[in-house]
Amino acid sequence: MRVVSGSAKGRPLKSVPGSGTRPTTDKVKEALFSMIGPYFDGGSALDLFAGTGGLGIEALSRGMDRAVFVDMEPKSIDTVRANLKATKLEGQAEVYRNDAGRAISALEKRGRRFDLVFLDPPYRLKHGDELMLALAEKGLLEEDATIVLEHESGYDYPEDIKGFYRVRQAVYGETTVSIYQYEAAGPDETGSGGEEQDESAN
Repeated sequence: MRVVSGSAKGRPLKSVPGSGTRPTTDKVKEALFSMIGPYFDGGSALDLFAGTGGLGIEALSRGMDRAVFVDMEPKSIDTVRANLKATKLEGQAEVYRNDAGRAISALEKRGRRFDLVFLDPPYRLKHGDELMLALAEKGLLEEDATIVLEHESGYDYPEDIKGFYRVRQAVYGETTVSIYQYEAAGPDETGSGGEEQDESAN
């Protein structure tokens, strides 16, 4: 794994020891950022199931001002810190060991708000939509925030989730990336929130 583009382009990223994490491949990462960026003019990102930290680090490399990384596993937290140091981005990052629900509550207390959120929960957990709703209810999302939800291709989340509408979906073998836009009032009545769908071979 490496940083695909931006200020830290080409820098290698460590994997989490063991087989408990499922890092986003460089191929999927490159396609994902071409859909949501590919570059950013500042803003704040949240990588809620950080794993290696690869997605949040890529966002920082491509222009996000700050990123918060959260994971439950100590090995993941150590890997995120090592990767931030290797990419010289640690000064723009906060790293917390916590589960997703508690992290959302803690970030609410700190008054944090995010323009971009990565949700890549373990495939056995089908609660990405619940986490999105919690982020909205706790006031953690800027208007028009982008949510990137990775999930197994055999499971599909609704196209519309209260306050969110799906704008893109791409399939990469066993992994599907669903991209949602947050709009507290819902998509406008002209139908501009329509979805595009891509299918890509592994």
